[in-house]
Formats: sequence, structure tokens, C-alpha cells
Amino acid sequence: MTWHFALVIEPAASDSSQTVFADTFTVIDPAAPALSVGELSTQRGDGIFESVGVVDGHPQEVDAHLDRLAHSAKICDLPAPHREQWRQAVTTAAEHTPRRGEGVIKLILSRGVEHGPAPTAWVTSGSAPDFALARAHGVRVVTLDRGYGLDVPSRAPWLLLGAKTLSYAVNMAALREAKRRGADDAIFVTSDGFVLEAPTASLVLRVDGRFVTPAPNGGILHGTTQLSLFEHLEAQGLHTGYEVVPVSLMARADAAWLLSSVRLAAPITSIDGKDVPVDRELTASINEYLLSPRD
Repeated sequence: MTWHFALVIEPAASDSSQTVFADTFTVIDPAAPALSVGELSTQRGDGIFESVGVVDGHPQEVDAHLDRLAHSAKICDLPAPHREQWRQAVTTAAEHTPRRGEGVIKLILSRGVEHGPAPTAWVTSGSAPDFALARAHGVRVVTLDRGYGLDVPSRAPWLLLGAKTLSYAVNMAALREAKRRGADDAIFVTSDGFVLEAPTASLVLRVDGRFVTPAPNGGILHGTTQLSLFEHLEAQGLHTGYEVVPVSLMARADAAWLLSSVRLAAPITSIDGKDVPVDRELTASINEYLLSPRD
């Protein structure tokens, strides 16, 4: 991924009445050093982020991403982001993404520097990786035990499950383990046998004509792309649902997808070595929709 643009935000209080925030943005060289050695985002992964897909210069689902940024900030006891300030930062960054093709804007809010300025915030934009093969040919996945039961997020909120934090070491380790097992990606499952999500994506299953995703109450991120897809499917008269999904339900699916803001919809071709049917026509239609401008 090549970064073309970066700006640092001087975070405004969430209740600020300011309406124009250009003077709180400092454009920096995305290739130059920018963070203090005391920055807690790099020392401890103590912060949150969002990745906003961009299509032909249009940032996708900005409201949903700002909602989730605020949700993550609340879980992590970070100052609430000023919604309009971050929206204007996204608009500024979008002006520096390709006018044609796909890009990505990242929003980062960190606890800041220990005993120093806090919080710190910045936004970057650049070209997105090419996911054409994954969208067209699909991905093989394996299930990996996330190491906790379905009720743990409600019993132990200090684990920050359900927040999109910068602490992605476990997610990246899961992807490496999936590749060691001959797969492309992973699906996390609970130790008591329920489906969660992929390390960087939401899961959608089609079972008995219904589109189902695990309910976002077990430490699952509520996927912005999945939300948009469900609205699209419902507008076509199709049935969608949020459910507690046992691992056994995946064997009954006649199609399945991983959904994320940048990769979009990647059909799943196998789960733990067992083939999953691929609906190529529907997948192409879904990605056509996801590549259209969406607010």
C-alpha cells in the first residue's frame, strides 16, 4: 500500500461549537518521521482506527465509520472524537486519493504520548491493494479458536472486545497461522463453539435463502460493509438476520463471504478443507454494488 497524503489532527472537544476545522489540520510528509518515541500507539497499541474505502475519489460509508470510531473510543476510555472535525479530515484526505480506482483512508486516534500531549490523531490516504483475484476467485479459510467463550465480552469489558484497536498482533498472527495451514484467511470461533468474525473482515452466510451474520454482541465489530450490504439485500426483498451462529451452521451454508471496507466481498471457497459452493453471479453483483458511491 502506497501512502500519498497524511495530516495530523489537533483533536477538538466533542462538544466544541467550531464548524470549520482546517486550522486544526497539519499536513505532513507521509514518508517522513512523525511520531514521538513516547507515542503510546506504537509502544502499546493503545489507540483505535478505521479504514475507509475510497472508490473513484469517493469515501465510502463515512457515517458508519465515524459511528464505529466513536464506539471504539467509548470502549477504550478515549476522548469522544468530534464528528464534524473527523468528517472534514476525511474529505481533505479524499482529495488526495486517486480520482479513478480504489483507495483507502485511515483514521487513527491514539492515547498520545505518556506524560505528554494527549490524545494524538492523524489521517492518511493512499492507493488500495488490488483485491480483484480474491473477489473473483474467492478465499479458503480455516477456523481458529479465539480462546474465550461467547459470554466473555459482557463479563470482562476491560478486554476491549468489540473495539477496533491498534492492537492487531493477534489478528496478524491468525492470518499467518491460516497460511501455515494452506488457507488464505481465518474465521475466529469461540471456545464454546460459536462463530465470530475474520481477523479483518465480517462473515456472511447464506443458509436456506437467508443471509446471516453473527450478532455483534460477542466482541464482534459491527462491519460497515456488512451493514451496507444488508440494506442492499433487504431493498431487493431478501431476508437478512443477526444471529448467534453455531460453528455447525457453516456446514449448511450454500454460499459464504468475507466482507471488509477495502477487499469488499470475497467468496469463501472452502472452510477447514471442505468445499463451499460459490455463487459467482451474486458475488459479482454484490461487488458491483459495493463499488458504487455509498454514503
